[in-house]
Amino acid sequence: MPDAVSEHVFKEKTKSFPTAADAPAPAPAAGAGAEKGDRAFVLPAWIPKDARNIKVKVKTTGEAKLIRFTVDGDGDGDGDGDGDGAGVGSGADAGVKGGTGCGGAVREPVGEPRLDASWWPDRTPRDTRAECGDRYRYRVAVQGDTVYAWTNGELSAGGR
Repeated sequence: MPDAVSEHVFKEKTKSFPTAADAPAPAPAAGAGAEKGDRAFVLPAWIPKDARNIKVKVKTTGEAKLIRFTVDGDGDGDGDGDGDGAGVGSGADAGVKGGTGCGGAVREPVGEPRLDASWWPDRTPRDTRAECGDRYRYRVAVQGDTVYAWTNGELSAGGR
């Protein structure tokens, strides 16, 4: 019942995915691919392929989204945390900064998230480390191996 209330009254939906591969894939062409209800949960291209424990909350009217995920903290990118791979960086920070569409500098304020969730920190992380974009501008903060990203629906420079 609470999910129905959130969806119909507050226009909010939440989904979880064990890995990035479990999230809906982007439609290859207009009208194809993911069902309409799933499109809101397609992950932005800048999220690393080894992201796991993904939670997404969306405003179904399209103007806001929260995303939380973890990445391999040992830097080897294999997701097992044992550090035995050929590491390419340092955990979540490297994963986000190495992603497509992410920059290191925050250009202008996006503002506090317009959504809230039980799995979102009580205080929005202030030490944002990247601004990432696909269609929308995302503010991204990294705390250990956990990445918090949000958008309030502002279009990115290349967004349509």
